[in-house]
Amino acid sequence: MSVLPSRQGLPEAELIDRREGPYGEVALRRRGEQYEIIANGCFLMDTADGRSERLLIQAALDELTTDGPSVLIGGLGVGFSLAHAAAEPRWGRIAVAEREGAIIDWHRAGPLGAFSAGALDDPRVEVLHTDLVAYLASAEERYDALCLDIDNGPDWTVGEENDALYGPVGLADAAARLRPGGVLAVWSARPSTAFEQALRAAGFTDVRTEEIAVERGVPDAVHLARRAA
Repeated sequence: MSVLPSRQGLPEAELIDRREGPYGEVALRRRGEQYEIIANGCFLMDTADGRSERLLIQAALDELTTDGPSVLIGGLGVGFSLAHAAAEPRWGRIAVAEREGAIIDWHRAGPLGAFSAGALDDPRVEVLHTDLVAYLASAEERYDALCLDIDNGPDWTVGEENDALYGPVGLADAAARLRPGGVLAVWSARPSTAFEQALRAAGFTDVRTEEIAVERGVPDAVHLARRAA
């Protein structure tokens, strides 16, 4: 079932930039006042509504009582999640993993910088130009929270290489990057009871889902879980 947003009644898209990278083509388009990121011809995200991306960060922070907690954001995207994290003084270190150099460039010196709101200049922020799946599997650092917004979520991925993130191996790697009692927050284009079950099977506790109503179709969702202390 497609979860692509409807484009009926919207202006034609104008191509701003298009690049070939190690994972295929990534493009930035402008449609009226909004920007869209397209990967290998498939819509990924736009700047129309950042409520669910901000909730991804806020819901994780609300679960933490640690002073100056650290967070790893998986996917820079259009910048809503990073901007929300940088606007919250409670966060200590803020790392964001983004595999597409083009997306990082569009924030540093392009139109998406307006949506990340200068967060890349925050001294707490570190941009990791890396594939999140590989980073979770190989890194040694631990975080108080992982806030992951990769592809369209666990039930419908554009890139097959992202499937592993939502399976047993990827969830085990995510747990290994969390400190005991740390919070995993996962954005999804629709609620997934199967993913909730996968989180429990991977040993996470306090599994729950928050939904965000959208103009058309099924709601966006943020899945939350905690690594056992």
